[in-house]
Amino acid sequence: MASRRLVEVYLDLMSQPCRAIHILLNCNKIPHTVRSVALRKGEQRTPDFTKLNPMQKVPVMEDNGFVLTESDAIMKYLATKYAIPEHWYPRQPERRARVDEYTAWHHTNTRPHAARVFILEVLLPAQTGSHVDEVRLNRALSQLQDTLDKLESMFLRRQPFLCGDDITVADLLAVCELMQPMVGGRDVLQQRPQLQHWRSRVQSAVGDSFDKAHAVLYAARDRRKAKL
Repeated sequence: MASRRLVEVYLDLMSQPCRAIHILLNCNKIPHTVRSVALRKGEQRTPDFTKLNPMQKVPVMEDNGFVLTESDAIMKYLATKYAIPEHWYPRQPERRARVDEYTAWHHTNTRPHAARVFILEVLLPAQTGSHVDEVRLNRALSQLQDTLDKLESMFLRRQPFLCGDDITVADLLAVCELMQPMVGGRDVLQQRPQLQHWRSRVQSAVGDSFDKAHAVLYAARDRRKAKL
């Protein structure tokens, strides 16, 4: 009988969803192998990777021949299949529905609004050599503030984590997005004590897996700061 291969994940840790998967795997000690895909070098467009994922995007997971894309699907698959604490993606229907509710909302709110701040303040100026478009950046920051308001008033209302009393995959997806603007030296939660406390709870819950996943982001922040 052929031996079972470890889960393989194709990641670029400058990618927010990739970091969320990295944290979930490491803090739960799921045996796995990381295959690095450097987006800045265009490695997602190589023939081998395109065969694996024709959409040419990370993350990608391969589990004993089963290939899966999209961070939300990958995290829920891992939480369902492997022997990790049930709170990550609860089996009880109402609690699971709360996680699904947030992750559905996440992809049209937290993710695009936080990412746009990073793109306008860091990525586009680095790629084009142009100055930051302050008008567009201020508009993006305003949209992000609306999203942060909803995180506080809806998802963190009277509970420590986004979907209840325990950390779930939803918290990992959200916190990794909200960390991304730090590359530009911007902490989008600076004036948000409720969200700061939530971020601290997430960090405490996952231990050193948080900083390991974000090491590349911290390094990018420090390099950028040194050039200013």
